[in-house]
Amino acid sequence: MSEPNRNTSDTPDTGTRATSAVLNLSGLPGLGEEDARARLQQEGPNELPAQKKRSVWSIGFNVAREPMFLMLVAAGSLYLLMGEPADALMLLGFVFVVMAITIIQERRTERALEALRDLSSPRALVIRDGVHRRIAGREVVRGDLVVLSEGDRVPADGLLRRAINLSSDESLLTGESVPVRKVPSVDVLALDKPGGDDLPSVFSGTLVTAGQGIAEIAATGLRSELGKIGKALEQVEPEPTLLQKETGRLVRTFAIVGLMACALVVVAFAFTRGGGASVWKQGFLAGIAMAMAMLPEEFPVVLTVFLALGAWRISRSHVLTRRMPAIETLGAATVLCVDKTGTLTQNQMTLRQLAVSDSAFDLATLRGALPEDLHSLLEHAILASKRDPFDPMERALHEAGDRQIKDTEHLHPGWSLAREYPLTPGLLAVSHAWCLGNGDEVVVASKGAPEAIADLCHLTPAQYESLSRDVATLASKGLRVLGVARGVTRMGSLPEEHHDLSLQFVGLLGFEDPLRPTVPAAVAECQAAGVRVVMITGDYPATAQSIARQAGLANCETVISGPELDRMSDEDLARRIRDVQVFARVVPEQKLRIVTALKANKEVVAMTGDGVNDAPALKAAHIGIAMGGRGTDVARESAALVLLDDDFSSIVAAIRLGRRIFDNIKKAIAFILAVHVPIAGLSMLPVFFADWPLLLLPVHIVFLELIIDPSCSLIFEAEDAEANVMHRPPRRTDERLFSTRTIGIAVMQGVSVLVVCLGVFLLARADHSTDAARALTFATLVVASVVIILVNRSWTRSVFAMLRVPNAALRFVVLGASVFLAVVLVVPFAQRLFHFAPLHATDLVLSLGAGLVCVLWFELVKLAGWHERVDA
Repeated sequence: MSEPNRNTSDTPDTGTRATSAVLNLSGLPGLGEEDARARLQQEGPNELPAQKKRSVWSIGFNVAREPMFLMLVAAGSLYLLMGEPADALMLLGFVFVVMAITIIQERRTERALEALRDLSSPRALVIRDGVHRRIAGREVVRGDLVVLSEGDRVPADGLLRRAINLSSDESLLTGESVPVRKVPSVDVLALDKPGGDDLPSVFSGTLVTAGQGIAEIAATGLRSELGKIGKALEQVEPEPTLLQKETGRLVRTFAIVGLMACALVVVAFAFTRGGGASVWKQGFLAGIAMAMAMLPEEFPVVLTVFLALGAWRISRSHVLTRRMPAIETLGAATVLCVDKTGTLTQNQMTLRQLAVSDSAFDLATLRGALPEDLHSLLEHAILASKRDPFDPMERALHEAGDRQIKDTEHLHPGWSLAREYPLTPGLLAVSHAWCLGNGDEVVVASKGAPEAIADLCHLTPAQYESLSRDVATLASKGLRVLGVARGVTRMGSLPEEHHDLSLQFVGLLGFEDPLRPTVPAAVAECQAAGVRVVMITGDYPATAQSIARQAGLANCETVISGPELDRMSDEDLARRIRDVQVFARVVPEQKLRIVTALKANKEVVAMTGDGVNDAPALKAAHIGIAMGGRGTDVARESAALVLLDDDFSSIVAAIRLGRRIFDNIKKAIAFILAVHVPIAGLSMLPVFFADWPLLLLPVHIVFLELIIDPSCSLIFEAEDAEANVMHRPPRRTDERLFSTRTIGIAVMQGVSVLVVCLGVFLLARADHSTDAARALTFATLVVASVVIILVNRSWTRSVFAMLRVPNAALRFVVLGASVFLAVVLVVPFAQRLFHFAPLHATDLVLSLGAGLVCVLWFELVKLAGWHERVDA
């Protein structure tokens, strides 16, 4: 079926919309662009106030309540009590640095979410300067003429100037779920109250449930009824995901263990060193350091930043994320169900062939004038279309008419429409009855699905069989086929029922909708990634097979049609669907059965849709994907993702990004776990040996946090996808972010660093002072932390190969860590603050070298193919 207005589901083709009559769109210039811009500037955007932006002070206040901040303040207070103001001031300085990093991360996340809210603004079709334009709902201004169709959300309060059978659901404002009828008026100037039938007023946020209309906007934003009663429009909000819940549980577990370890460290330190006030103070410092080392407060930050920025990155690929869990699910998708029209194809219809009797003419190769016996076919096809069409097929008919029969008697601008018989689910055709203006004679023109036209013309079985052969011939060329019929009657003889018209069959029309050039490569990428592409269309099986072959779909020979689908049981469908990738002559209501059958086979289903009737299937799918350019607002509200450019390759790009985001989260989590193991070990172990000094104090851990925080939230988030990201099967739905294998590798990395640091400490302690041994151990730990970042940037490529891959955040972190480490090791004042002593160059080189090599064994693991087992 063609795509009337915005409801463009691949349902059986008729070239018109099921619920539409002929809405006259001519003679309506609308506002001028200059006037619209001036009103937008003067009256503001058409939106209600979103959530109030958090100020820097508000974010700072939230940071001040974080456990890490409170522990820093506690440590600083202890230093003051111990008479060490320099240490206290330094910790306070670090507090402000940590706060600044957190504020930057929060603001970056909020800006990404604000960008998504702007994208999620409902779209509106307006008439400006006589041209139809689709704009963001927030750009609608008072005086705009807005075209409304079934499934649309009304963008602002307005008065209907033209309408056909329009009804709207105003339950958002009135609480009444029954749709109300609307009637147009050219004279009414004031808005009515919501509710009540046969009024011309339509209201912002309400849903058009039937019909079409043109409304003149009278109130926008806070001046609308929705604004007056203070109801907020739905917006994209960050919502807790399964990953965030899993992470929250893990953080709470670590927090409890950390507090227990803190108490153990305080008590153990005091008992192993004989007690005393100063010892207990030192013990409390050791306990605070232990708690800081055990608390992985970066986990929630990682997920918040990665999911928000991931949604923003996906939006740059023309896919809007309405629900954050979809980002997690994208990497697990195993089946991608797509409409043919406008998603795989360009939705740019061209009239390619005309067929009458047993002859077909290709307009692409036609030389000279159109044969006379084809004039009637094109004439009646245009008469069965709207005069000012929005539908791609009807536009193609008018364009062909302008080229082929413009200067003939076969175009009739002076005729007036007497009656329209709209398309219904039971009869997929539309008929227009035209008054000639010279009496009561009426010409009837019909177009629609060939079988519907055959039914209207009451063809004999032999004639129907011949027609079916002609249709199959055109469909096998990948063309979308419509039938055309005509009739002549009197005004008083027009029947009430569509089926009672007396018509003669005229011929067939073949429309070409070219495949998008990017589709074959995108389909091949899906197949390499283990994602099965299933095409669902309302076209004939032969047409569907032709397009499927062009797109590169596998197993194109097997097709399930809509009628076959109706005859199948759910069990039969679930069994057959395992090997089928093409569904033809499918209506939107049947998509839900397809989704259900795929889910019964344990598939993770992504489904595209654009019409009102697609909403149940979009909600049922694991990932509902609505068409942003031509889909209805109802479809978009039911979907988790919105495809802004309606292009299939954008869906594939989103799957690639979804896998990348999940991979990078795993890398960041592995880094956080790995780096906390040696910090916790070096904080706790000295407590149990009376002759060991404390190796890590709160100031050291804060220094390390300045490396860890930007690394996990900036470096890993910005990493490109692995080379094999689309050459491996989808991840299992039961695969946990904190899998045993991932945690095991992270802990092994951390233990390796801990063992090397302890070795450096024990060797240095034999020949150096306590402060010198602490400095060498700390230098080894810092360098090893940077190396953990480098080896975890990619789980498929070596660290040396990744050094050639640019990452601006990595350069910033490595340079900053190097400069700070050099300062605390070399500058005397900094040495005293960190309780370090001057070092010999040879010792420093050895400690730095130990930090460099302690986790390079992971490169051998990469070569052995561990990553393939993890990601499989």
